[in-house]
Amino acid sequence: MKIEVIYETPDFAAINKPAGLLVHPVKNSSEPALTDWLLKKYPEIKKVGDEPQIRPGIVHRLDKDTSGVILICRNQIFFNYAKKLFQEHKIKKKYLALAYGEIKPKSSVIEKPIMIKSGSVKRTIHKGKDEKVAITEYKVLKYLKNFSLVEASPRTGRTHQIRVHLASIGHPIIGDSLYGPKDNPLGLKRQFLHAESLEFSSKNGERIKIEAELPDDLKNVIKQLNEEK
Repeated sequence: MKIEVIYETPDFAAINKPAGLLVHPVKNSSEPALTDWLLKKYPEIKKVGDEPQIRPGIVHRLDKDTSGVILICRNQIFFNYAKKLFQEHKIKKKYLALAYGEIKPKSSVIEKPIMIKSGSVKRTIHKGKDEKVAITEYKVLKYLKNFSLVEASPRTGRTHQIRVHLASIGHPIIGDSLYGPKDNPLGLKRQFLHAESLEFSSKNGERIKIEAELPDDLKNVIKQLNEEK
């Protein structure tokens, strides 16, 4: 499993996380995580963060089966700065998703609170606990057969937010068996969701945009659909 460093400064590193890899270990599991690799490459992160013993250097997260850009803080000063940016929604995030059906209108904002479904890890916009505001802006880039290639920009950072919001409008993400059909018509082994870019201002005011290239498994799906048109 290839882990790629796409941007690096003394304060932080940006990693292109592959799908299938946990960001940090989960309770009662010996499954490898990105943090195992990070601690070897950046040992200074061992004491960085709110819970460095579990999530060293981690200020935000991606689902296990979501690929793309994740920011790693290399010191506590930058961690505190980045955490504040995320809390104040000053980090612009863009994701690419392939969803079922033709989403209409082609661009809109989904504003639906997200809750935890009682007795599960699943999130819901219906009855649940720990309700939180959730806002996702989306734009359809292209219709491919009976699917929509979507650019999604979450304004809030809730767990499974894009997956839940797209499913809530009747267009779940391809390969997302938690919120969509169990079968996968395109043969993907995971959901078609990729954290394409992060954009924010550094401490000295410089605007930084970090992008992660779409991985081969997702490129191949788009190529296959383009050829079938």
